[in-house]
Amino acid sequence: MFKEFKEFAIKGNVMDMAIGIIIGAAFTSVVKSMVDDILMPIVGFFTGGVDFTSIFTILGDGEYDSLAAAQEAGAATINWGVFINNCISFLIVAWVVFMLVKAMNAAKRKEEEAPAEPAAPPREEVLLEEIRDILAKS
Repeated sequence: MFKEFKEFAIKGNVMDMAIGIIIGAAFTSVVKSMVDDILMPIVGFFTGGVDFTSIFTILGDGEYDSLAAAQEAGAATINWGVFINNCISFLIVAWVVFMLVKAMNAAKRKEEEAPAEPAAPPREEVLLEEIRDILAKS
């Protein structure tokens, strides 16, 4: 059983998947920073200073100045702003993945369209051409 697992784990597909997961995790933090630190402040500027992370609805009684205060008090909240940020993050990741897949497909298509080298002529034909050339010289 160990030998079978070792063969499975060493196969290229498993290693490719592991590398993809690691890069995906790193990419997620970059996208989150891009959304939180670059895009949302711009969106907030154009919407009159709205900070999406502070948009929430309290389920039940009580009023809180911020989402952090509501969560600290243990109030049940619907976090609309956090959801909007996550949707924007998803759209950015989906767009980047789409562009990567599109580029890979274009490269693959270009590789498939490249003309194949012509097949070598049969050995008999080569021998006949050599005989013809020798007779032509005589």
